[in-house]
Amino acid sequence: MYNSDLDKLTDYPFDRLRALLKGVDAPQDREPMIMSLGEPQHPSPALLAETVNNHADQWAKYPPIAGTADLLGAAKDWLDNRYALNSDLIEATENIVVVSGTREALYMAGDVSIPPQKDGAIPIVLIPNPFYQVYIGAAVMSRAEPIYMSATLKNGFLPDFKALDETTLKRTALAYICTPSNPQGSIADIDYLKKAITLARKYDFVLAIDECYAEIYDQAPPPGGLEAAQDLGGDLHNVLVFHSLSKRSNAPGLRSGFIAGDPELIKKFKTLRNYGGASLPVPLQAASAALWRENEHVEKNRKLYRQKFDLADQVLGGRFGYYRPAGGFYLWLDVGDGEKAAAKLWGEAGVRVIPGAYLARPDADGINPGEAYIRIALVQELEFISEALSRIVETLA
Repeated sequence: MYNSDLDKLTDYPFDRLRALLKGVDAPQDREPMIMSLGEPQHPSPALLAETVNNHADQWAKYPPIAGTADLLGAAKDWLDNRYALNSDLIEATENIVVVSGTREALYMAGDVSIPPQKDGAIPIVLIPNPFYQVYIGAAVMSRAEPIYMSATLKNGFLPDFKALDETTLKRTALAYICTPSNPQGSIADIDYLKKAITLARKYDFVLAIDECYAEIYDQAPPPGGLEAAQDLGGDLHNVLVFHSLSKRSNAPGLRSGFIAGDPELIKKFKTLRNYGGASLPVPLQAASAALWRENEHVEKNRKLYRQKFDLADQVLGGRFGYYRPAGGFYLWLDVGDGEKAAAKLWGEAGVRVIPGAYLARPDADGINPGEAYIRIALVQELEFISEALSRIVETLA
């Protein structure tokens, strides 16, 4: 009656959190404070609504599923400027496809790149551990074997490709990298990216680089996969990068992103989306193009997040293994037992966080690298965050 592979998908992290806290009541004398959801709360730029309204006459049009020329051109221009790309590296219609949010695109990467067999065996998908849950969905529903690459304090919170044996690499069809990473906020440097691309080409697998947090950083702008490919000679084979306006422009409800890279893979994405993809309405594509072309709101956004990390430095410095992340907007705190801490924080402080174990899986040695941690999203206003962090210290210290 249904695809039994769906049974292999474990509960989504937020479903698990609801189950953990079922029957645990927050204190009635304290305002509940939700720090578990990474949903940007800064105001969306006025430019978004203005542009949508200016294109209201186009709601009656079927939108081009690969993207309007205007949006594809804006995405190319942004990539060229952001990553100092040669003007001929990316061609808008050949190397870019618009998607309805990168969750859809990251999932479809499995449909595009995972064959029935690789090297005569079940294909492998390499997944950073902890990870964005969509990665495992792509692997499982394509009947591939997920291999979890633990990203821990020891390896700078980045998966160690050098630790993989040749048999594993030969069977690998797809590998995900997230930089800046969710939840740890680590940034892959240009050498790391170049080595990953070189490995992908040597063993012929697709390298899917999730760069959705690329515009939220503390000091230096994170390098990108296309920048690394350019340094390697300008060949885009085996490389896909994923970008979104959700975090960059505080527009998660817009559901607007794009994929760029290998022209053959982009062509396959277009084919797949013609059959099963949702196209972005033309007024929303116009608004997306306007947002990619405007950078002032992005810098304001970064400044707000820096202020939040300044606050976290003051409140958490020296506690729970706190470090100031290089990118993203999460705190990854070592509290010894993340699940126990999450239940305690909700029951005693009214602060909802997510246990790190829910964002990870046990590795080959049976160790869940997120077990000791909690993830906290710094997306609310400063006053809210100050109160929440103070409650966390008061309850767990």
